[in-house]
This record gives sequence, C-alpha cells and structure tokens, in this order.
Amino acid sequence: MQLNLNHISYTYPGTVSAAIDDVSVTFPSGWTGIIGDNGCGKSTLARIAAHSIAPDSGTVSPKLFSAYCQQDSTQEPDNLFDLASDWGKEAQRARALLRVEDDWFWRYGTLSGGQQKRLQIACALYARPEVLIMDEPTNDLDIVTRDIVREALASFGGIGILISHDRALLDSLVSQSLMCEGVRWTMRPGGYSKASGQAAIERSAAIRDREKAAREVKRLKAEAQRRSEEAARQKGKRSKRNLDKHDSDARERIGRAIVSGKDGVAGKLSSNMSERLAKAEGELSKRVVAKRYDHALGAFGIAARSSCVVHLEATRLYAGDFSIVVPELWISPTDHVVLTGANGTGKSLVVRSVIESVPDSVKVAYVPQNVGPEERGRALRRLRGQDQETKGRILSIVARLNSDPDKLLDGNDLSPGELRKLMLAQQLVTNPNLLVLDEPTNHLDVGSIEALQGMLIGFPGAFLLVTHDGQLSEAVTQIGWETRRGENGMRLQVANE
Repeated sequence: MQLNLNHISYTYPGTVSAAIDDVSVTFPSGWTGIIGDNGCGKSTLARIAAHSIAPDSGTVSPKLFSAYCQQDSTQEPDNLFDLASDWGKEAQRARALLRVEDDWFWRYGTLSGGQQKRLQIACALYARPEVLIMDEPTNDLDIVTRDIVREALASFGGIGILISHDRALLDSLVSQSLMCEGVRWTMRPGGYSKASGQAAIERSAAIRDREKAAREVKRLKAEAQRRSEEAARQKGKRSKRNLDKHDSDARERIGRAIVSGKDGVAGKLSSNMSERLAKAEGELSKRVVAKRYDHALGAFGIAARSSCVVHLEATRLYAGDFSIVVPELWISPTDHVVLTGANGTGKSLVVRSVIESVPDSVKVAYVPQNVGPEERGRALRRLRGQDQETKGRILSIVARLNSDPDKLLDGNDLSPGELRKLMLAQQLVTNPNLLVLDEPTNHLDVGSIEALQGMLIGFPGAFLLVTHDGQLSEAVTQIGWETRRGENGMRLQVANE
C-alpha cells in the first residue's frame, strides 16, 4: 500500500505566492518524516494528502481513509466523545497506549497542552486510519510523555506521515525523510540525522559545482573580450578607407587576406567563444543553491535598574480544583531562569502569577505557549499598524529566523512556526527588561531554535523560560524551578532548596 501525490500545486485564497508548486512524492507503508523550514508548505502538503483541502492542480491516489492530527492541541478532536463512550478493544488499546485518564474526556479545555495532545493522538489512532498524519505531535510534551507518544506511533502499521522538528523522534521512528529546501522537495533515506547529513553533503557539492561553473564563466568572459578586441583589430586592418590611393602593395595584401579568408579567423573565433560563454552561463544558472541564513538574531533587551523584576510571596495558587504550593520567588534583573516539570503540574499557572507580579516600572514581554486564531489576527494587525522603521526591524528578525518576511504581509495564512517567529520578533523589538517564553521552541525549525538559543545566551536582562528542551535550558539558564507532584499535592521547588 502506498499513497501517491502527483504534480501537486496549491495557493491559499488571498495570497500571491503558491504554498507548494508541482510537488510529486510517494509515501509507502511505514513512517515518512517531512522536514523543512517554517512556512515551506509541510502542513499544506500533509492536509492535501489527508484530503482536508483539494489541490489547485495534481492528483492524490488512491483515495485512502486518513486521520490528520493537527499542530494546535487546543482543538478538540471530532471523535473525542466516541472514544470516551467506547469500551471496546480498540478504544481501550488507544487509551492504554497514550496513558489517557478517564476524566480527561470531560474536561478537555482545562487539560494541559501535553494532555490535550495525548488525547488528540489517542483519538487519531482509535479511528484506525489507513493514512495517519502527525503534525508536530511532541510539542508541549515532557520527556516521559514523548516516549509514550513514540511507542504509540511505532505501533501504527499503515502509512504514517510525520511533520516534526523533534530530531530524536524522527531518528527513532521514520525510515525516510522528505526534505523541503527552498522550492525543491527531495526524498532521502533515514531519519533526521542521516537525511540532513546527506543533504549537507549534497549542498557542499552543489556549492563547489556552482563555484567551479562561476570560475569558468569568468574565464570565458575574459577570453571572449580578448577575442572580440582581436576581431575588431583585424576588421580595422582589412579596411582600405585610410590607405593612400597610390599604395598598391597594401591594397593587394588586404585583397589576398580577404580571398584566403585569413582575415575572418579572429571574427569566427570570437563568435565561437560567445557560444561557449552562453552555454557556460546556462550551466551556471542551473547550479542553484538554496539560500540559508546564519541563524544570528542580534542583541535585544535591557537590564532593569530596580533590585528585582519579580517578587512573588510564598502562597498556594489555585485554578479551579487544582492548586500548587509556591515558595517565595525572586527574579533579579539579570537572572536567567528555567521552569520545568511534567505536564499538568501547574507550570502555566506559575507563569501567569509571575507576570501578574511584575511591577509597572519593569517592561515585560511574553510569548505564550498556545496561540489561537484571535491572537493570530492581533499579531498581524499589530504588524501592519507599526511605523515603517519598527515594521522593518520586526521583519528583519523574521528573515534571520529563515522565514520569508513578505509572506507576513501577503495574507493571513501563516504556519504556527511563522506566527511564533512573528510574535517573538514583536516582543524583542520592545527591548524588554523581562522576557517570558512559554515553550518557545514549539513549531520552530531547528535553525530557528539555534538562533533563539544564541540570543538568549547573551540576553542582558532577565528571562523566564518554560521548556522541555533540555539542550536549550542547559545552554542558556543558570537558575532552575521545577513543578513536582508530592505527597501533599503539587509544589514548585527551586533548584538550590
């Protein structure tokens, strides 16, 4: 069994540029990863494969039953209550694979992002599709839950399509990777490490070939110029215009050269060289190397002049029936703090309380974990309402995160990764004293995560980072907070306690 996409093109209504253009690919049984920068069309291609949207041109065959698990974990699955009320073998298997608790079905809106994602995946598996499409399934998940998801997806026996920037998941699950590089889509064997390694080798070879072709064009241009000048001199030599009318010897020499054809040699050589140059320039134009950015954001932020930017008294925080004990907390003007903890242990509640405790004298910038349609609209309106200088700075940051800034002005169709980049850029240009980032790597491509990491290392002010990305937190933070389940309920613990 396989799924074939042939010459697929699609442009979103109201936009000028095609989201994908003339893409052909075959997805066999097993898992295939789709890898590429934010906004390159990964989710669009997946939605077409799932028959969620129809392409402008091209075909998808055969028509198989598909389930698409989207990026936004806040979207309640259509078959949520079907699974909730079913206690058959398949329903129990889906619950067990994702460790779903019975009460989760009835309080979806109050679940953590990770719990919502587990329910989404359970519902997708419960549908028993022939094609299962997972769009960033490990966003919001702690380390333990990521392992649960990986094992659940590995149990699927149909055609699996995985869109992810989770390198560990790609390496352990997929057998081939479809990589988007500019307008080119290339299928390579293996997971992220093997496929990206092969892509790097191919890119280096392409750069060398282009440099070689450019040197050949330069050499031929110089030779063509020399021969053109020689042809011009020869043409001047055969002209009788400036000869003395009594100089019969000179007129005879020119005549013999014209009859023998020797005077036209330089001209013919010049013509041949022009043909060779045109051919070489044509070869150079074929040697396309996709543009890449250096993943450097620059410096943002200012350290506050106050003695602290956050002071939270020891308390118990509540959200409905949920509560968490929090000790007295301080964040100094240059503290770099990471907040970790399993899903559902109160991290988002702590973040909200921290933001509420920031004094008016401290400029705070916040990028939330989940972004809905309303925030998407506000972010775009905010961008379009900026003065030209500020708008230019925002778009420059987006460009340095390897996304097309023109796309933000082109229409309302932004991928979650592009939207997160826009929101991050809008907050950075304010040069905050305190930066609060709740799962900022969700939906971001690998290069953007590296750029974010570099910026945070040198951030002069304070920040609070909520993340499950251990590599990122280890590189950029010095102070650790952790939410834990204890004998008396949830508790926030500071690392040096």
